Amino acid sequence: MIGNSIIKLNNVDIFQQAHLVLSNVNLHIDKGDFVWLIGQTGSGKSSLLKVIYGDLAIKSGTGHACGYELSKLPNRDIPYLRRKLGIVFQDFQLLTDRSIEQNLLFVMRATGWTDKKLIAERTLDVLEKVGLRSKLKKMPHELSGGEQQRVVIARALLNDPEIILADEPTGNLDPETSEEIVLLLKQISQSGTAVLIATHDYHIIRTFPSRIIKCENGKVLEDAVI
Repeated sequence: MIGNSIIKLNNVDIFQQAHLVLSNVNLHIDKGDFVWLIGQTGSGKSSLLKVIYGDLAIKSGTGHACGYELSKLPNRDIPYLRRKLGIVFQDFQLLTDRSIEQNLLFVMRATGWTDKKLIAERTLDVLEKVGLRSKLKKMPHELSGGEQQRVVIARALLNDPEIILADEPTGNLDPETSEEIVLLLKQISQSGTAVLIATHDYHIIRTFPSRIIKCENGKVLEDAVI
């Protein structure tokens, strides 16, 4: 890691196939930062996130994420990078045929957890953090949308990530529930895990003012205003 920076991009050009989406991107996110990522549909927000979690390769410039050099990231290291990132999507992507406990167990097994006692402890720990310890045995369809998104955040916390990338995490939620989810993510950032939230919801940004990164006209503005 470079100094306190968890994410650092220098003069990065971001392509989707042969199409230049964002040019000369300079970006830094430090430990415990809480940052909004805004921009119109098609402005490059998702492409920027994909570069950070290793889904899009860097062709020019340099980038570091959670101690990994993105411009020289071999495919075999991508799963290890992603263990240091928690990713939260708009559509919860929970396994609908498994309980909340089994959803978390699936991820832990996939990322190398083997000790049953540690697995059980970590499951309760992350559910406690999101206020859902009592829902351990419930199925996803028995939970509200807000509760399902809390499970997704719990899942993202399992491997104690350095940063959570949240792509429209409140897109399917009502305003009150959206505020609860963002407040939870804000609290997580205050405990040292950086949080980057891509959103279209300007009301929620005004409710929780913080640093804003904006994708606009093929550029990334590091300290934007709305």
